[in-house]
Amino acid sequence: MRFAIKTRPEHTTWQQMRDVWVAADQFEIFESAWHWDHFYPLSGDMQGPNLEAWTTLAALAQATSRIRLGCQVTGMIYRHPAVLANMAATTDIISNGRLELGIGAGWNEMETAAYGIELYGLKERFDRFDEGTQAMIALLTEKVANFDGKYIKLTEAYCNPKPVQTPHPPITIGGKGPKRTLRAVARWAQQWNVIVPDPQEWKALKDVLVQRCEEVGRDVNEITCSVNVRIDPDSPLDKAVAEAAAYGEAGVDLVIMNLPLDAPPSVLEPLAKALAPLA
Repeated sequence: MRFAIKTRPEHTTWQQMRDVWVAADQFEIFESAWHWDHFYPLSGDMQGPNLEAWTTLAALAQATSRIRLGCQVTGMIYRHPAVLANMAATTDIISNGRLELGIGAGWNEMETAAYGIELYGLKERFDRFDEGTQAMIALLTEKVANFDGKYIKLTEAYCNPKPVQTPHPPITIGGKGPKRTLRAVARWAQQWNVIVPDPQEWKALKDVLVQRCEEVGRDVNEITCSVNVRIDPDSPLDKAVAEAAAYGEAGVDLVIMNLPLDAPPSVLEPLAKALAPLA
C-alpha cells in the first residue's frame, strides 16, 4: 500500500498549510500531498477563508523538494483548459516534475452562481470535460496543438515551456459516475480517485472501471486506484488506520489520509508510524 496526505485549505492560513506540507516532505511514507479546488469553504462558515488551489500549489511546490503534489481535483469549469494546461506545465517545472494533475467536471453550484461561472447541465458539463481533457493533453505533449471540438477549439496553439514530466504530468480524474467519469478514467487517467463510504462500494466501482478499460482496450492495472480516508480528530488514530487497511485489502493502491482541519505538523509523525506496518 501507498500513502498520501490531504489538507483542507478552508478556515486556515497559508503559513499553517505550508508548514504541514513542508513537514510531510520529510516522511517518505507520504508519496504525495493534496488539497482541493474551491473558492468557498465546504464546511462551517461559507463566508470564511479558503485558499485558491493553483497559486498555493505553485508556492507549495517551491516550499518542498520530494513529495509529489496535486489538487483533488481541479474543476474544469473554473478555468479554460488551455489556461489550465499552461498552469500545469509551469507548476510541474517549478516542482521539478512532481505535479499530479487532478481534474474533474466540477459540481459546486454555490460558487458558480456567486461568481457567474456557467455550471452547465450534466451532459454538457461532461462533454466539455472530455473535450477539455483532450485539449490539455494536446497542449502538454504536442509542439503545435490543434483541436476542433464542439466547445473547445485550439488553432495552431502553443504551450511552452513544456512540463518536466513526459509525456505529461500524470492525470488524476476524480469521481464515481459509472458512465461518463469512469469512461474518462479508462481513456485518459493515470490515477482514479473516489470518495466512498466503504470498501464494498469501492470494489463495485472498480469492477465497472475494469469493464470501461476493456471497452477502450486498456489495462486497468496501468491506473493507480486511490481513495480518501478521513482522520476524525475526536476518534483514535487507530480507527482511520484500520479503515486504510481495509481498503488496502480490497485492492486500493493509494490511500490519501485527510488530515483534520488546521492539523499541526506534529500529527504527521504518529500517523507515519501507525501506517508503516501497512506500507
